[in-house]
Amino acid sequence: MNKSKWPNDAFILVIPSSVDESYLQSGDGSSQISATINAPRNDYTEYAAYAIVNGKLHIFGGNSDYTKIARLDDCTLNELTVRLNEERFFGHAALSIEKGKKLLFVLATLANIAKLARFLTVQQPFQLSLPTRLINTAVSGFTKISRRVLDATTTNIKKLKRFLRTGWTALPDHPKRISSHSLIALENQSMLLMGGMDWVNDGVSQSGIWQLKDQTWSKIGELLRADYWGSAIYIGRSIYYFGYVSKAIQRLDFNQETEELQTVSQIGNQQGDYYYPVLFQTVPNYCV
Repeated sequence: MNKSKWPNDAFILVIPSSVDESYLQSGDGSSQISATINAPRNDYTEYAAYAIVNGKLHIFGGNSDYTKIARLDDCTLNELTVRLNEERFFGHAALSIEKGKKLLFVLATLANIAKLARFLTVQQPFQLSLPTRLINTAVSGFTKISRRVLDATTTNIKKLKRFLRTGWTALPDHPKRISSHSLIALENQSMLLMGGMDWVNDGVSQSGIWQLKDQTWSKIGELLRADYWGSAIYIGRSIYYFGYVSKAIQRLDFNQETEELQTVSQIGNQQGDYYYPVLFQTVPNYCV
């Protein structure tokens, strides 16, 4: 394990599917400390989508309650009275937009047509039907109006769509049939795809770091450990990827001016098989 020398003072709260195994990870890899998060039940975050709304971490749906919406207040996940309009157990995704004041929400199941819910606030949701089905969806936000979603159905894993105010439009196909990946948007209007499973090759774990920029996909690097079912967060000019298969916590560092990838390092390991952990940027000693 190599601790990155890249300057960074980030601290990330990691809430796995078992809430009592939550921990606080330092961005430089120097510390990993257990954190105490209170929740109605220990599997409260399992398969839940999450996003930051009005500066607060919110989680949506998941295994414990398919329609719940909960907010992290201090060190406690408090369930709100407002609920999702439809049950969502797995494969849905949430994205904070417009400086955290609104939310894009993709409701995805194996059987139903996907719907997009935009929340003016968490208390006032409304829905817009979409003409496509999304499974194991990952969402990435951009600094302008456009929002991009990778269609990960078993038949259209390569497909990419962009949501504008006028609706969905197609973007260039990805070169591979990858699902269970992670997506992150950069400020330079490009999008990165990391890890995942290649269904053409028996679902083998992927290590590729792909960038969609100027309507073109290109491979710009490799994770040190191939992985899928991970979670990623962008802080400053670093992406932190928390892997499920390898358990590795990897850090991708970019330069300040053009956000070009500079280095990939492993700064730690997760202590368990944590799939899709909830990630939240916070401060030192939060809930420890």
